[in-house]
Amino acid sequence: MALMITDACINCDVCEPECPNEAIYLGEEIYEIDPHKCTECVGHFDEPQCVQVCPVDCIPLNPAFLESNESLWAKYRKLTGQIDQTSAV
Repeated sequence: MALMITDACINCDVCEPECPNEAIYLGEEIYEIDPHKCTECVGHFDEPQCVQVCPVDCIPLNPAFLESNESLWAKYRKLTGQIDQTSAV
């Protein structure tokens, strides 16, 4: 699953620079996460870095974007320009 930022966000600015995929951006009112770029830090870190630094615990899993660990790895490979060996012919 991708992560999401809830309306409990206080715009503290600590999550955005921690995202290795540049998936976090300032939305109209609060920070938001692009689910197409979020890999929950798979491929970069053992745990999502935004969740680790969030002082108000407002970054849960996004139920609208159900993804397996395998699909998060595939997204990571695509975002980093690595060849996805499972789809290579």
